[in-house]
Amino acid sequence: MAAVRGRAVETLPKLMRSLRKDSPSSSMRSQGQASLPSLRRAFSLYDQINLIDNVPEDQLRFQGYTDTGFTVNKVEYEGSLLCVGNLLTSWGPSKFSEITPESLSVFQIIRPIPEILILGCGRHIQPVAPEIRQFIRSTGMKLEALDSRNAASTYNILNEEGRIVAAALLPYGVTS
Repeated sequence: MAAVRGRAVETLPKLMRSLRKDSPSSSMRSQGQASLPSLRRAFSLYDQINLIDNVPEDQLRFQGYTDTGFTVNKVEYEGSLLCVGNLLTSWGPSKFSEITPESLSVFQIIRPIPEILILGCGRHIQPVAPEIRQFIRSTGMKLEALDSRNAASTYNILNEEGRIVAAALLPYGVTS
């Protein structure tokens, strides 16, 4: 089992590099995608430092979004996504009301426990139900609910800083 996992861990960065090379070279704007805002540009301190161009190849980076999905490391994904550190998977909920402790239950077994869960609520920030807040608190994480565009940008920044962070993101087009 350890040998299989070792091969998988070795293969993942190579797979990600090959997917980047095979992705379409046309710009995201010409395909109707919006690029994510850079929060770093809002602060003059970061004008002198450009960490964004020096992101390691095996690190997840949200680069754009549409109403139905996201672009991560030059690969387009449709639907909701769940990210932990540099791992990415599809996520079941397609609207905010479908987010439950059960849909977030993976955080009961993930180690190391992320410092924070960034919840991308879709187009607008939504009030998070007390039972979801209680569940997240019971795992040892903090919760930050944002619209999905800003949630993806915040994930990028925290991940670049080397923090253990998780994101559960609904597509930006989700309005309720």
